[in-house]
Amino acid sequence: ELDRAVELSVFEDAFALSKRGDVKRLLGRHAEAMEDLDKALLLSPDDAFTLASRGNVRGVLRQHQEALADLTKALERIPNDTFALVSRSGVKSMLSLHQEALADLNIALALNPDDAFALGRRGDVRHLLGQEELALADLDRALQLRPDDSFALASRGDVKRLLGLHKEAVKDLDAAVD
Repeated sequence: ELDRAVELSVFEDAFALSKRGDVKRLLGRHAEAMEDLDKALLLSPDDAFTLASRGNVRGVLRQHQEALADLTKALERIPNDTFALVSRSGVKSMLSLHQEALADLNIALALNPDDAFALGRRGDVRHLLGQEELALADLDRALQLRPDDSFALASRGDVKRLLGLHKEAVKDLDAAVD
């Protein structure tokens, strides 16, 4: 019974560290988040949630290869994890792997078509690929779902600028900055 109690304690510690690390990630306290997530993975190395959260933080910290490794490992465990898919797409996009990023986003949106964050990301990736009309459609939909998303507003403003819709572009860019 003592062995079982120790196993439960390790699981509970890993769970608590993982959740605390994820909350720190959400608060933008990335160094602290990494500490908790690293400790959680020492206790439970295959936890997909923790791997995805750490992969996201590593992406923000520009540790691209490590981020890809964590996110891919998380997706091997839970292939339909939209958070991991969208996070991995962001890292791939930072590495100029835009077609691969688009593939991840298409999967995420097949799983959850109303994911405003994924729509905004896909709009941005399509913009980077020169697919301005498709980008505009994704960004319009993202902003229907989350009208105050400054990332989607800025991206849509840039797309509109390229399409020659300068007055509309300024409105979006003003809203993104304000």
